[in-house]
Amino acid sequence: MRLSTRLALWVGLTVPLVVLALGALLVGLVGHDLRAQQNTRLRSVSAALKPDVQNVLNADLNGRPLVARARDRQVLSAALDAGVVVRDGQGQVVLDGGPRPDASVTLPQPSGKPVSVPGFRAVGVDVGGRAGGTLWVFSPDSSVSTQLATVRTNVLLAALLAAPLAGLLTLALARRATRSLRTLSARAAALDPRAGADAFRHPRSGVFEVDELAGALGTVLARYDEQAARTGEALETARAFASAASHELRTPLMSMQTNLDVLAAHPDLPAGERGEVVTDLRVEHARLLELLTALRTLARGDLVEADAFTEVDLGEIVDSCVAAVGRARPEASLRFSGGYGVRVRAWEPGLKILVTNLLTNATVHGHLPGRGAHVEVAMAVLGQEAVLTVDDWGPGIPPARRAEVFERFVRGAESPGSGLGLTLVAQQAALHGGTVTISDAPGGTGTRFTVRLPLSGTPFAEPTQRNWLTQTLQLRHL
Repeated sequence: MRLSTRLALWVGLTVPLVVLALGALLVGLVGHDLRAQQNTRLRSVSAALKPDVQNVLNADLNGRPLVARARDRQVLSAALDAGVVVRDGQGQVVLDGGPRPDASVTLPQPSGKPVSVPGFRAVGVDVGGRAGGTLWVFSPDSSVSTQLATVRTNVLLAALLAAPLAGLLTLALARRATRSLRTLSARAAALDPRAGADAFRHPRSGVFEVDELAGALGTVLARYDEQAARTGEALETARAFASAASHELRTPLMSMQTNLDVLAAHPDLPAGERGEVVTDLRVEHARLLELLTALRTLARGDLVEADAFTEVDLGEIVDSCVAAVGRARPEASLRFSGGYGVRVRAWEPGLKILVTNLLTNATVHGHLPGRGAHVEVAMAVLGQEAVLTVDDWGPGIPPARRAEVFERFVRGAESPGSGLGLTLVAQQAALHGGTVTISDAPGGTGTRFTVRLPLSGTPFAEPTQRNWLTQTLQLRHL
């Protein structure tokens, strides 16, 4: 059922009830007013007749019947359409006329106040004077009842007419009011699902609820487009993961296959040579695991959602990463100078990956042959940014090669890594709205990595690049 039809039915049912309720109130008020007018008229008539009634009773008492009859006519004429009953001091009816109750009806003691008797409203007063007696003036209840019946009939007629008129009027108004809603419905029904939110353009109708519904529909479509895009990114990341894994794993797998063939073909291989082959297998196996772990971590960074970001203490994370890398590489010396309380909005696992990979890279490559690695880690706040620096005293990185070290699978000839460690650093820096740069360490020897991250509460734009497994990396360098 259409909304306009529902409104018409509800109004068509409600308006007659409202009319009847107001009619009942109106009948009560009219009845009260009519009773008050009737009472007022009875009092005024009784007050006007009282002197004439006294004359009638006095004339009767003095034995002057002709005068009494003349007074009777005068009293009845003055009463107009009201009923009159006059009794003398002994209770005998001296005069009666007009509409009045039957003589068998017992009247109360006259008090001058309006009272109800069967079929009438009456006022009784003591005439007083030498003759004494009472005067009763009556007004039929039918006069009031007739007028109330007329009001009731009019109310019922108004209620019967209000039902169809209110329903038809409401139907016309509701159809006009819901025209913008029907337009919105037609526009939404004609929307091409492949076009998405950009194809949905609803001009303002001036009706708040319709415009609000259009805005909500646009938001839903935008979220659908966003989720569809994220699903596409996830599929592209899965394809890139499979492609990169198949490409990069081919060499270590072939090397492992060769070593396994040697062991299988030469079961009597000398112990020394067998040990070398087994060692090569272990190295290739470790590299294989590291590569798979790095690819999985890179894919996680591509798919991380905004609700995974929380406010964290950068100092605590750096301190824990320094301790973890120090335990894993006891031959290296790592020192952290900084403090706690530097708050950033971050995906905590990704931030740990960034710091850990920087420290691991410094301990592996940041030392001269025959010397242990010495790494200095510092943290400061500059403006609205947290600045993290990692310094080593290794051979350094030539300026011409500083851009390519962040690219995928780029590693030195002697590097034992997968070539993805610094790619992960660049990915996480971008995801957190920051930058990573390379420069010479203080003193001109070694390398300094500088990471800048916005402090918590500082807005930053989400990076446009979300597929680090397939896209060419673009970085800003200082």
